[in-house]
Formats: sequence, structure tokens, C-alpha cells
Amino acid sequence: MVEALYIHIPFCVSKCYYCDFNSYVAGEEVRERFLGALEADLARLAACRPDVRLRSVYFGGGTPSMLTAPQWDRILSVLHRRFRLEPDVEITVEVNPGTADREKLRAMIAGGVNRLSFGVQAFQPRLLRLLGRSHGVDEIYESYRLAREAGEVSVNFDLMFGLPDQTMADWRESLREALSLGPDHLSAYGLKIEEGTPYARWHEKGFLHLPPEELEVRMYEELLERTAACGYEHYEISNFARPGARCRHNEVYWRNEPYLAAGPGAHGYADGVRYALVRDVPEYMDRLAKGEDIVEERRVVDLREAMEDEMILGLRLLEGVDDRVFRRRYGRSMFDVFAGPISEQMEKGMLIREGERVRLTAEALWVSNEVFQSFLSRSVDKV
Repeated sequence: MVEALYIHIPFCVSKCYYCDFNSYVAGEEVRERFLGALEADLARLAACRPDVRLRSVYFGGGTPSMLTAPQWDRILSVLHRRFRLEPDVEITVEVNPGTADREKLRAMIAGGVNRLSFGVQAFQPRLLRLLGRSHGVDEIYESYRLAREAGEVSVNFDLMFGLPDQTMADWRESLREALSLGPDHLSAYGLKIEEGTPYARWHEKGFLHLPPEELEVRMYEELLERTAACGYEHYEISNFARPGARCRHNEVYWRNEPYLAAGPGAHGYADGVRYALVRDVPEYMDRLAKGEDIVEERRVVDLREAMEDEMILGLRLLEGVDDRVFRRRYGRSMFDVFAGPISEQMEKGMLIREGERVRLTAEALWVSNEVFQSFLSRSVDKV
């Protein structure tokens, strides 16, 4: 049963140099027209899914916090009116520091938002400039203060490591400053050079001075040590939470569960089909105004791919994959379907079996992609 919804708000102040997400710089008139289109998108989605009861709603971007307080009143009202929400629903909004004032945050919380995810990334002004971020360090502290004053809300910080010209001292300072503020959740990701971004072009020309891999490994190890010392649960390769503060929406992804999508470029997974909505914002708005289909891509996930996804996504969680869940979903044991890869990775010291579960070892966390690769088209028999 579908219990999660992702809503994409595409607008940004400017495009960060490393970002390949679907983002769009536009004025107030376009944003108002977009909200009308999004209302139509949500209304149509709700009409097609009258049985859905949502336990997680995630507003991502872009920069969702660019919307005004009245716009948040409007879109959250539509959400409550169109969908049945569970009493304990988690509603997350991504926020860039400096883009959410007191009025806006109160409007969000009044409308049911109970989780804010701040794109902090770094605490060094020069690194924020190198990333193309639109905020400074002071705005991180101010935005966090306003969030805590606005009401009962869980706060996540996103940090990045392996950045151009980033030193270990920089990373330690970012961790120290972030953890001293006491967010409920911390996500920390190594930089990936994405095709089509300014970083990709600069990297190809040799303009980016990226840290060596051994330094990235040390940064990751420092992350594990600092979060553990501060009482955070390391529950996914890149995610850490206070007790009870895991990100429910991302757990839907990692557990390979279905979720719906709304907004330009949003991706969904339901009824065994992965789909993507049209990316172009004007086209998205025009299609909805004309009552046309907004799904740009559809792909049926066959049994073999679904089982591979189950392993690859599930192993991102530190608790690993439970064979009882696997058998219930697919009618077969993962220890039969993936006997070869599991045995091979256990021999290498990358996986460990604990009863009905298999999970990554501590040594495998940094090289997890190599483990995941072994599960692609490697089942004992081709199903």
C-alpha cells in the first residue's frame, strides 16, 4: 500500500555549481501559476488514489522554502483537503538557510509541517562560495534559531565532504558547529561530480582541486566518530538520527516501498512501475492546464529488478535486509536468489549474516557501491 508522497518545488534563487536536480529560476508570477498547476496535479493524483493514507509527505527541490507564507498556507491546505493523512504523518520541507523567515516557518508548522531539512553543506564562507550556495554561515545559525522558536519541529542538517579545497580541519569545524547546535538528524554526503553541472565541466578542465580519496575516507571516519560520541544512531550509510528522529520518507526509498510523485521532474514508484513526471516547468504547467498526461517516462519493474533493488537499497540501512520480508514480497529467499553474491561478499568481509538478516560490515560502508554492483544480474537463476 502506498503511504508516501514526494512533491517537487523546482524554484531556486540560483543554481548551485554541483547540483543536477530539476531547478528553475523564476519570478513571482510564474511561481503563482505553478502553484495552480501543482494544485491540479495533486487533485488528479488524489482522485486516482482515493484509498491512500499518507504517513509521509516530502517537499523537495529546488528550494521549497522560497515559497511565501500565504503560498504555504495554500499548498498545505490543498494537501489536507485532497489526501487522507495519518495522525502521525511526517511532513518534511527542504529549507535553504536564509530563505525562511519567522512568518513562513510558522505558516509551515501551522499547516502540519513537522520536519525541516536544512541544506547547510559547510560552515566555511569560502566553501559555500565554491559550491555556489546563496547563503552564508550567519544565516545557518539564524535560520536554525528561527526554526526552533517557530514551534515543535524536527530539524535535519545536510552536510557535504570531499569538496574542492576542503581540508580535514574544515570538515572537523563543520561537524563541530553542526553538532553543537543539536539537530535531530544529520545527513552527510560525499561530493559526486554529476554530468551536465558546472562542476563536471570544471573537473574535466582540471580546475577543481578535489581531496584525495584517502582524505575522503578519513573524513567519513571522523563523521562516524563524532556522531557516535554525540549520541546519534548511524542507521543508513550517510544518515544519523537522535532516537525517534529517523527520516521516515527516505526509509520508504531504502525499504523499496511504493511512493507517489507530484511536481515537475518528480519520480514515483507504484504498482510495480517507476515513473517520472515531465521536467520542464512551463510544459508541466501547460499540460496540466490542458488536462494532458504529465508522465514523461514509465518503466515496469520486473521481478528480477525488484529483487535487486530490494538488496541494493536495503543494504544501505545499517540493519540490512530481512529475509522474512524478502520472502513475503517475492515468494523466495534472498539466500537462494542471491546465494552467489552473498557468499562472495561474506568471504570478502563485506557482508555479515545475522540470523535472517544480511548487512554491510563496517569495512564495507565506504566501498558499498562495489558490494551493490555484485547484486546486479547475478542471481542464481534468471527470473
